Amino acid sequence: MFTTMGKFGKLKLLGWIFAASIFLTAGCSRDPQVRKKKFLDKGNAYAQQGKYPEAAIEYANAIKIDPRYAQAHYQLAQVFLKQTDWTHGYQELMRTVDIEPANWDAQLDLASLLLAAGKLPDARDRVQGVIKSQPQNARAQVVLSDLDAADGNVPKALDEAQRAIQMDPQRSASYTNLAMLQQRNNDLASAESNLQKAISLDPKSLGPVLSLGALYARQKRAPEAEKEFQAAIAIDPKDPRLRVQVANFYISNGEKDKAEKLLQDAKTELKDNPDAYSLLGDFYLSQGQVDKATAEFASLHAQHPKDVRVSTSYAQILIQQNRMDDASKLNDDVLKNNPNDPSAQLLRGQILIRQGKGQDAVNLLGPVVKNAPDNAFAHYYLGLAYADTSNFGQAESEWRDAERLNPQMPDPVRALASLALLKNDNGLLAESSSQIIKLQPLAPDGYLFHARAQINNKDLAGAEADIKKAIEVAPRNSAAYVLLGALRLAQKRADDAANFFIQALAVNPNAADALAGLVNIDLERKDIPKALKLVQDQIALAPNNSQFYLLLGQLQLRNQDSAKAEQALSKALDLDKNNMSALMLLANVHVSRGEVQQAIDGYKRAIQTNSRDVRVYVSLASLLQAQNQWQPAEDYYQQALQIQPDYAPAANNLAYLMLEHGGNINVAISLAQTARKGLPNVPNSADTLGWAYYHQGVYPAAVDLFQEAIKGDAKNPTYHYHLGLAYQKENNYAMAKKELNDALQINPNYGQADEIRKLLSEDPQRN
Repeated sequence: MFTTMGKFGKLKLLGWIFAASIFLTAGCSRDPQVRKKKFLDKGNAYAQQGKYPEAAIEYANAIKIDPRYAQAHYQLAQVFLKQTDWTHGYQELMRTVDIEPANWDAQLDLASLLLAAGKLPDARDRVQGVIKSQPQNARAQVVLSDLDAADGNVPKALDEAQRAIQMDPQRSASYTNLAMLQQRNNDLASAESNLQKAISLDPKSLGPVLSLGALYARQKRAPEAEKEFQAAIAIDPKDPRLRVQVANFYISNGEKDKAEKLLQDAKTELKDNPDAYSLLGDFYLSQGQVDKATAEFASLHAQHPKDVRVSTSYAQILIQQNRMDDASKLNDDVLKNNPNDPSAQLLRGQILIRQGKGQDAVNLLGPVVKNAPDNAFAHYYLGLAYADTSNFGQAESEWRDAERLNPQMPDPVRALASLALLKNDNGLLAESSSQIIKLQPLAPDGYLFHARAQINNKDLAGAEADIKKAIEVAPRNSAAYVLLGALRLAQKRADDAANFFIQALAVNPNAADALAGLVNIDLERKDIPKALKLVQDQIALAPNNSQFYLLLGQLQLRNQDSAKAEQALSKALDLDKNNMSALMLLANVHVSRGEVQQAIDGYKRAIQTNSRDVRVYVSLASLLQAQNQWQPAEDYYQQALQIQPDYAPAANNLAYLMLEHGGNINVAISLAQTARKGLPNVPNSADTLGWAYYHQGVYPAAVDLFQEAIKGDAKNPTYHYHLGLAYQKENNYAMAKKELNDALQINPNYGQADEIRKLLSEDPQRN
């Protein structure tokens, strides 16, 4: 029976059908099996397009639905491995085989990772497990071959590789593996033949194409190598890593123009790939073309203002050029949008260190290290920050952590070498310099650090060999010529030394140490006019060198021309406001002319721009102390110790002031002990600690320390005066009389002369 419906009835029926379809669709979408498969398929699609981060998100979504979804774990492992994230790749493979032990591909992937990590027994156990279940698994046979090779048994490895081919003659990867072993065995003809066979079986496989290109490059068959490398790019034109490999081939072959053109093309052809469009700038940096690199990254930043990697790379270049304001602004923009980005935080730390704000850098980088304890760069820069605050013990600890986390990273080793020089730790210097040479045999500084260690060991011949090696690897490195000049001076060969200093200035007109070496030779010969002309001539060649004007100022003072000295030192500070030697010398000029307030004002200005430099605080405090302004002097000594609690000069002077003006004796003793520990061979520190013990009533200890001070400086009346007072307290009047009279004999106008005369006249036993 055929029934018709009215308009309203049809609408009701259609509505019911629509509702039912929604119900059915929703039911399907709520089915976990359907949903996880959908995420897996979407992840696979992204992975095929090379969009690995996007693929990882989809696989992770599938795993959220079913944490035991072995296939999703395995595919997630693959995208991690594609991105060279070995740690997370390994973790996902382990989860895969925990859920699905018979996933033989996952087991072999794990074996390969264990092999790469040098864990050969663990790798072999997994391979043997696969072979036991699948005796004809050709891939397992290949990994077994790799294990034999890693054990040093190349003949057995070759036999295993041949067996893998017999198991599956059409498997391209087996021929590639055999070829690699044949290369190791120096059978290059057979290796070439097998790589060609691998390519014929799978023309789209990158491995054999790249390996054949590398083989040709090894044999200096550049045209054939270039052809294979270009073929690799044609196979996967969207992979920027291939462009890098080919560019490196061109660079090693002396064809830098071709490398530049290749990377320019990559920037154009892969304009939306961040890994590609920054390659040209990285190339310029690697070639030392700083101006081109700066322009390139400035352009990239304008085109991709939200690309954090481009912004941080650009900021890093600006830091290297000492353009701190520009770098800081750029970095602040990055942190505004990405406050927790570790690379941007590390850059901010670098900027703070360059600005002399070491404590601020410590406060910033400390949490970065806490959140990323395995980040070697974070430890390295935190070490620099601690060093800027003069906390060298903590700095060394951070640098050693960085070295442990990344043994191939040379920067923390260099920092340790510099610290060794500062600490006069020759063992650390020899160790770190040897490590630099091992890591970077073509870098000159490792040899120069090692030469200093040899000099400290009195091995001048060994030091000279190291220096000449530094010159061999870097003929235009001025530091090597300077050190060789210093070595010749130590050998009393001044003319030879001068020649090396001249060579240093020839390759680097701004080599201040070389100019200082020449000046010292002239001063030894008492030829101040020649030294003056030498410095003035060099300033004409390099007019913006603050250290040169410092040298000029020092020479003008030797020439007793304070006006010209002031002019030169002021120019040194105009060029570099952080030139503390120039600032302190200029202050001395003002003091010598009775212009004490000008010196004080200069130190206060220096504190505003160098708030972490303890030397400025101590110099200002010492000047105020000499003017009998002891209370503000104490304040500045305290500020210096807040910055660096173990700074011996500040501790020594503050202890003395406290003893002279009724301060806490126990605190003064603690400060004096700190000073004595930091300045064990300085007579003044012995006198201060002795004076502290005197005030505490520990006279025997005081006598010993005053005697030690006099051994170091017998012409200081204060030391004799203090020793005389201590002998008096011990009732040793004869010795007291001798020491008090010695003080008057050294300086009849000594500040305590009246007190000494009174003491000598009071008791006839002392006359």
